[in-house]
Amino acid sequence: MKRKLLTMTFGLGLMTLGADLVQAQNARQCGPRDVVVQRLADGFGETRQALGLGTQGAVVEVFASEASGSWTITVTYPNGATCLVASGQAFETLAEALPPKGDGA
Repeated sequence: MKRKLLTMTFGLGLMTLGADLVQAQNARQCGPRDVVVQRLADGFGETRQALGLGTQGAVVEVFASEASGSWTITVTYPNGATCLVASGQAFETLAEALPPKGDGA
């Protein structure tokens, strides 16, 4: 009986978490990746400048326009939804040298 109750509680928790994720994605302006990327290109002249892997298989990308300085950060989730996370102005490409190895700083 305890195991059944624990399993049901865990299942309800996962369903709630899934619903929260969907609501959070909708609140953050999400859509299919190809549509989001096309809108960033057409509307703001932004192209992908950087990418990396986030937690749980998410892909984080930075789009920016060198002409206008606008930038947008997106996250694409394993379910295919791409969400706008942040955006702003004054984008700059940096080429900073790494500190020498062994430097404790």
